[in-house]
This record gives sequence, structure tokens and C-alpha cells, in this order.
Amino acid sequence: MTVRFGVFVPQGWRMDLTEIADPVEQFEAMTAVAKAADAGPWDSIWVYDHFHTTPEPTVNTTFEAWTITATLARDTSRVNVGQMVGCNGYRHPALYAKMASTVDVASHGRLYAGLGAGWYEHEWKAYGYEWPELKDRMGAFREAVEIVTKMWTEDAPVFDGRYYSIDKPINEPKGVRRPHPSFWIGGGGENVTLKLVAKYADGANFGNGDPDVIREKLAILRRHCDTAGRDYADIIKSTSVVVDLAWSRAELQARIDAVLEAGADYPILYFPRVAYDHTPLLSFASEIIPQYS
Repeated sequence: MTVRFGVFVPQGWRMDLTEIADPVEQFEAMTAVAKAADAGPWDSIWVYDHFHTTPEPTVNTTFEAWTITATLARDTSRVNVGQMVGCNGYRHPALYAKMASTVDVASHGRLYAGLGAGWYEHEWKAYGYEWPELKDRMGAFREAVEIVTKMWTEDAPVFDGRYYSIDKPINEPKGVRRPHPSFWIGGGGENVTLKLVAKYADGANFGNGDPDVIREKLAILRRHCDTAGRDYADIIKSTSVVVDLAWSRAELQARIDAVLEAGADYPILYFPRVAYDHTPLLSFASEIIPQYS
């Protein structure tokens, strides 16, 4: 099994820039982490698609996902750059596809375009988005995934659904990576999301580092792949691991081993306080990643 690693940059959503007062310095701290990852063995850097902080909204910096995806793509030269994951409710899927195509070109084909149905109710309402029932959020998400794929692969896409419609929008350039920008779908819903992963996705994300959940979801994904005639091995299976800085090196490696044994092949790590101290990031890159090369 090929194992690759991603890392989140500090963008403020997890209250990880609060000790820096100046917003320009905050942005540069985020960029510095991206550049440190770019200089190492990491495959990718990641951002969250959120507008204000968690675990509760506070008056603190949270940089917007797609604008920083574009700028980080230009501040780096090697790593892939992605969102874990884009919230479908925040952008019409045709606009999402156009933005992603643009950033894929700007990054010379290094975009990992993430999309999910969305979950942060307070944030939706605060920004004026209607908060739909789960059935409607998932219905819209299903249509959005199809529209995005059409926008990336067809010259005159047409779609007339319950939630969205498009009528031959021109999306040029469609991107650099072929057959389309790398498409990552986030979420573990068994009846909608994992079926969409099996049919459309290059990568999936679920589990939040829980081996039992990873094992369960991958078994369902494998069945959906069989039904859809998709090669299960073609899909990247990622999970997010929030690092406890109190863990020893052995404990951290045991956590990584556990998610890999459960079937994930792409851990994406979040290091608290990495905006202020790159040491854990650099140590992981030099001491642990090479063991999985």
C-alpha cells in the first residue's frame, strides 16, 4: 500500500492564530507552514471551508478557504493544495467548478478539490444561507457532484434537477490535471455520500482518525464500488488525525499505524500551535514519514 501524508495549515478556524495580533502576520504564519510542508516529504496541504471559529463562533481570524487555496498554491511549488472539504451550500456547483478549474491551472495541476454537503448550521445562518433539512442538503449535494463533474468533462453541459440547473455554461480552461481536477468527497453517509465517492471521487475523507469508523465505512464503500463497477483501489482513502502534542513519538506512530491497518492510506494531520512552532511538523516529516515511503 502506498501511504502519503497531508497536513493542515493554520487558518484560524481552530483558534490557531489568536496569539498573533496583526492579520498580515497571521497570513504569513499560515504561509510559512505551507512552505515548510512544501520543502519536506508531505504530499499535500489542506484548509477548512469555514467562515468563523470552532468550537464556538468568536471574533477571531478565519481565512476563507478558496482565496487561501489560490494564494497558497502560488506560495508553494510542489505540494498539492486542497480543502477538507468545500461546503456545497456556500457556492453554486457551477461556480465551484469554475473556481476549481482556475485554481488547478494556477497551481499547475496541484489542486485537490474537496466537496461535502456541509454541517455547520450556525455558520450557514450567520452568513444568510438557508439551512435546509438533511434530505434537501443531501439531495442538493448529489446534484452538485454531477454538475461539477459535467463542468470539468463536457463542453456543453446541461443539467435540470430539483435543486440546480445549468444550460451549457462555458468552463474554459477546465483545469490541468486529466481527466479533471482531483475530486475529493468528504463525509461518511452510507446512502448518498459513499455512493457518490464510488461513482465520482478520486479521494474520500472520513473517520476523523477513528479506526473502527474507518473500517466500517470502507466496507460500505467497497460494496458501493462493486455495484458501480468501480475499482476500489483507485480511490484514495483519507482520514484526519488531530495530533496531541503530549503524545510521544511511539504513541503518534501507533495512531498512524492504527488508521492504516483499518484501511486508510492517506492520513491528514493537524498540529496544534504549528503557527508558532514548526518543530512537530518537521520532526514528523523527518522521523516518521520516511518509514512509510
